Amino acid sequence: MEPIMDIAHLGHVEILTPKPEESLRFFTDVMGMTVSGRQGDSVYLRGWDDYERYSLQLTAAKTSGLGHAAFRCRSPQALERRVAALRAEGTEVWAHEGELGHGTGWRFRDPDGHVLELYYDTEWYAAPPERRPALKNQRERYPARGVNVRRLDHFNCLAVDVRACREFFERTLGFRCTERIELDNGVEVGMWLTATNKSYDMAYAREGNGVPGRLHHITFALDSREAILQAADTFLEAGVAIENGPHKHAIQQTFFLYVYEPGGNRVELAHAGARLILAPDWKTITWTEAERGKGQAWGLQMTESFRTYATPPLPEKT
Repeated sequence: MEPIMDIAHLGHVEILTPKPEESLRFFTDVMGMTVSGRQGDSVYLRGWDDYERYSLQLTAAKTSGLGHAAFRCRSPQALERRVAALRAEGTEVWAHEGELGHGTGWRFRDPDGHVLELYYDTEWYAAPPERRPALKNQRERYPARGVNVRRLDHFNCLAVDVRACREFFERTLGFRCTERIELDNGVEVGMWLTATNKSYDMAYAREGNGVPGRLHHITFALDSREAILQAADTFLEAGVAIENGPHKHAIQQTFFLYVYEPGGNRVELAHAGARLILAPDWKTITWTEAERGKGQAWGLQMTESFRTYATPPLPEKT
């Protein structure tokens, strides 16, 4: 079957926060992102190497979690094809107009209820005079502030049925599965998908409580492993508790660090120069239950919260 290459890349994610001002200070002062606009209850932020106007939409809400995640298509025709493919499968797709920084977005829900968006028309970021870089092939000056986030890398959701979500994205949008986890009983509990030569643009893990539509984390890329270590010092000085890392994942070999932003959402920092998938006929790597039981490639075992916490938080048990 001819590969579907209509999705260009992950464009932006929207996260919800019940503490909008505190979350904004975290992403600007600690993460080093730049505010590129405001509209309604949302503030739009960017990493210094994001070419679009923004990669993070921070929206005030009653609780935390994922508002939506958006992918840019490769052309107007590619967008039309993917919307048609979604509708041919019976998926409801609706137009979202008036968003800052890009044209009509076409939104839909995956089998677990997460809201996703496809778009093509977009606003390229034009730095104001005080933010213009010395090199014309760079969108913005290096911020030299906090962590100095370079760009959005990926997001990770939870799903009650991981396999159903993977097959949905493969079938309708043409994502390739680079790695996955399957338990001895045949249940798929993790999958990593890519639309590019990056090893993954999104990932889903199993939600063990039967609650759909939850977010595990969003991830921003830094330049090097050393930058991740420097970020750990930045978090220390800022009083931001580190949940996990710096360690190295076995799956995808990501060098990582996890923290929580004030609104409760988990945020990962990852080395931008991790793995590339150049083979057009890449064979999906399947990890077994026993292999995953060995933990990370190296470093400490993940904390219990990494397996149990996601946003929005689970309803209080009575």
